[in-house]
Amino acid sequence: MGSNSPGDGRDVEHHQVMVDRPNGADSLGLVVDKGIIMNPGGGPTADKPDVTLKPPGDPHTTSAFLNIRVADIEACYRDWSARGAEFLTPPIDRKAELRCYLRDPDGHLIEVGQATGMLEGVFADPPAGTA
Repeated sequence: MGSNSPGDGRDVEHHQVMVDRPNGADSLGLVVDKGIIMNPGGGPTADKPDVTLKPPGDPHTTSAFLNIRVADIEACYRDWSARGAEFLTPPIDRKAELRCYLRDPDGHLIEVGQATGMLEGVFADPPAGTA
């Protein structure tokens, strides 16, 4: 759904985004203008005085990642691969979703997924080595 912001003449796109919560509940967020910023790092600022941001050092360990949901993961995988994206694996069926991962140029992990079984109440297999 689109709307014009009063006074500035810009057309602002609003999109609903499903957010997965650890307790299994879902919530809806709102993304405006389709903007995503990946900050490559930097020193402390007034609003984060004791925090330094830096790209991940160890590509096998991460504390967080961007999670993007798409309607057709196979088409996304083909298109992004053709444009130079290097995925860790092709999309894998985890019952609740189809998903794969890639890294941005700074090494940040990005999950790309398509909801499948979760739409029917089917949840993912447990992580490897935990079952």
